[in-house]
Amino acid sequence: MKLASLKDASGRRRDGTLVVVSNDLAWYADAGHIVPTLQAALDDWDRIAPALANLATDLEHEAIPRGRFHEHDAASPLPRAYQWADGSAYVNHVALVRQARGAELPDSFWHDPLMYQGGSDGFLGPRDPIPLADERWGCDLEGEVVVVTGDVPQGADRDTALTAIRLVGLTNDVSLRALIPGELAKGFGFFQSKPASAFSPVFVTPDSLGDWWQAGKLHRTLMVDLNGRPFGRIAAGEDMTFDFGTLIAHAAKTRALGAGTIIGSGTVSNCDADGGPGRPIAAGGVGYACLAEQRTVETILDGAATTPFLKRGDTVRIWMEDDRHHPIFGVIEQSVGD
Repeated sequence: MKLASLKDASGRRRDGTLVVVSNDLAWYADAGHIVPTLQAALDDWDRIAPALANLATDLEHEAIPRGRFHEHDAASPLPRAYQWADGSAYVNHVALVRQARGAELPDSFWHDPLMYQGGSDGFLGPRDPIPLADERWGCDLEGEVVVVTGDVPQGADRDTALTAIRLVGLTNDVSLRALIPGELAKGFGFFQSKPASAFSPVFVTPDSLGDWWQAGKLHRTLMVDLNGRPFGRIAAGEDMTFDFGTLIAHAAKTRALGAGTIIGSGTVSNCDADGGPGRPIAAGGVGYACLAEQRTVETILDGAATTPFLKRGDTVRIWMEDDRHHPIFGVIEQSVGD
């Protein structure tokens, strides 16, 4: 089952209108007679989900009124959320960044996930521009996998956490790299350096992903284009140190998580075939899901980074494909604007 939220042209309905989307992303059916918003569905998932699944089946069989699904009309599936917590499941990414800074990687990073709490009072739509007031802030894309949970009790173990996953999707978790060092130096974490993120046009239930979803990992290639050229073709299920069950359990160690909590994987990152830093696609590698990682590899290998951060007018495209090369979650496609 694939779910999306359509934007309200009047701007009065901040949480959009929940719709069920066909598997090929071509059609939608309004779910308003069942539940008005995705958050309301998540609040009462065990009762609401079967009705939404029946609607999805009727949509596939063309048994109900339907409309054309246009991704430009979609907000992020949760236009705002009670909680957005982003982890760093791919320790390869963290190790590279620290290596470029000459910082040692603590051994704890391999068994205790990193996580920060991001702003969730408003997300960008999948085709909304990335606002950038100052190019000197070092604007970066970050392609990630995300999950949305139901209620998770405090102290939940990994297995319990896995059963709480309701939906899977993608995000472009925008970062302002030049602002990060100053904020971290204060010892109080990210804030200004982490502006609004954008999410894929649709979120998908884990059962609809079949064998691609195994043990809390999504085994598909994350595809990233920058200005129309391939930038990353990274295997999301490989080199993932912490699966989503582990990330959710980490978040729930000292507090319960409410339904609608979004948990991110952190930047998807692969090692090279020889175990070393990943290579750009042009050099025979799988590329990257963020500019910082390419800049880090350049610094390690050449002594200095040469790839620039995003500038106004640059375009970013993030998606995953099924076996027929059709997008699974739709496409995040954003330009950098003012």
